[in-house]
Amino acid sequence: MKLWSLIGNSQKLDGGAMFGNAPRALWSRWIQPDDENRIPLACRCLLATDLDGRNVLFETGIGAFFDPAMRERYGVVEDRHVLLDSLAEAGLSHEDIDAVVLSHLHFDHAGGLLAPWEEGQPARLLFPNARFLVGREHYERARHPHPRDRASFIPEIMALLDASGRLELIEPGKPSSLGDAVRFEFSEGHTPGLMLAEVGGVAFCADLIPGRAWVHLPVTMGYDRWPEKLIDEKKAFLDDKLARGVRLFFTHDHDCAMASVAQDDKGRYHAADTHATLVGWAQGA
Repeated sequence: MKLWSLIGNSQKLDGGAMFGNAPRALWSRWIQPDDENRIPLACRCLLATDLDGRNVLFETGIGAFFDPAMRERYGVVEDRHVLLDSLAEAGLSHEDIDAVVLSHLHFDHAGGLLAPWEEGQPARLLFPNARFLVGREHYERARHPHPRDRASFIPEIMALLDASGRLELIEPGKPSSLGDAVRFEFSEGHTPGLMLAEVGGVAFCADLIPGRAWVHLPVTMGYDRWPEKLIDEKKAFLDDKLARGVRLFFTHDHDCAMASVAQDDKGRYHAADTHATLVGWAQGA
């Protein structure tokens, strides 16, 4: 099995929203904002090839499903479906993917499931040969969202996933179609039932830890529904990965795909041994 980092569509979002409780004087040292206070964000996906003979994609990024006005509102930079280009560079198309694992169904993680926007055309699901793995608890949240996060979901995706006949809802402690090659754990702090996947010694951090700056324990996003819970979950997550030598994969870090967990002499966590990209990376490399 080999791992690849695949870039999807990128965004520019308000730095204050992304760093929640941290003041600009602090977070601007980590990521420089533009004149509109926005910071660059990736929507990076992880591809595992030859995972028991299958191509498994972890997330799809935001994609290109927004119409032009909504694309501008949410700071999506490109008008094409960048993930499809990234798959092609890895020698694959969306039709070659056997499973898509979704940590959650917020549009910046699941929008890439959809074909690019075309005026007058209905939403259409890509990945015709893939099973779609989503945590059951989070799927119920997406079907019945709270007013606080209703705008984060794409209603059309729910109907399309249901109609596909290829939706697989994952529950804690129960096996999945991916077998022992992929380990799942769950988090509540960002959104109910956030599903965190571990494959080949790499943990897909999703929005528990969007990038290197958020490895710092107290730092959370304004989008997190339960920040104190998230911090507790993050500590347990980092302690576990540090103890087992599991690396972190970042979806939103604009220039870092993977890092190791480290602690300084005061016990503060930080990212070390960083990798900007993964190209056919294998555990032990």
